[in-house]
Amino acid sequence: MEDSRKVCFVICYNDENYLSECLLYIRNLNIPDGYTIEVIQIKDAESMAAGYQAAMEDTDAKYMVYLHQDVFILEKDFIEKTIQIFKSDDNIGMIGMVGTKKLPDSAVMWETKMRVGLLRACTLGSADDNFDLPMENPYTEVEAVDGLLIMTNRHDVSWRMDIFDGWDFYDVSQSEEYRKKGYKVVVPYQEKPWTLHDCDFLNMANYDKYRKKFLREYRK
Repeated sequence: MEDSRKVCFVICYNDENYLSECLLYIRNLNIPDGYTIEVIQIKDAESMAAGYQAAMEDTDAKYMVYLHQDVFILEKDFIEKTIQIFKSDDNIGMIGMVGTKKLPDSAVMWETKMRVGLLRACTLGSADDNFDLPMENPYTEVEAVDGLLIMTNRHDVSWRMDIFDGWDFYDVSQSEEYRKKGYKVVVPYQEKPWTLHDCDFLNMANYDKYRKKFLREYRK
């Protein structure tokens, strides 16, 4: 039976130092009265989608927060603020920190000028990126969100591990899956960044392979 007052954080990791830092920020979050949190740590997952699917099936929590090991939640009231967004509209199924209102034909999120969100990133120095469009209050509806942090409140949408068996495009795919079921995908309004992404140089070796898989599945 689903626990409507439980939040599960899921971290697929391969670096103990990143994991330790990520957990530190989770432990420092304010937990709303009556709510509990759970953390599922998955070491050396077969793929991001496979790890996330296994975690979703292994918990009774209504709310799932899927985040990268190198993402640290800065907003101490993150749990309360995100749950309030879900409660404000029953059709909202997914929240991300960064997204795009319109995916380009290439499906590469950063190739459009329709991005929205706020993020503190440590690539090439610390900076707060406001991206392209102003954020709407309390949230902006988008076509897809970035996988650095994804929060959901539904268990009836499976991760497409049958197609995305690596580390790319699982996030854009899941955004599509939610929208196909009629759920809204949104980015919350943030006066200051809710998350810090301490990302290093990205491994793009298989990126184009999964981009083409995405196009074949969703842009037929």
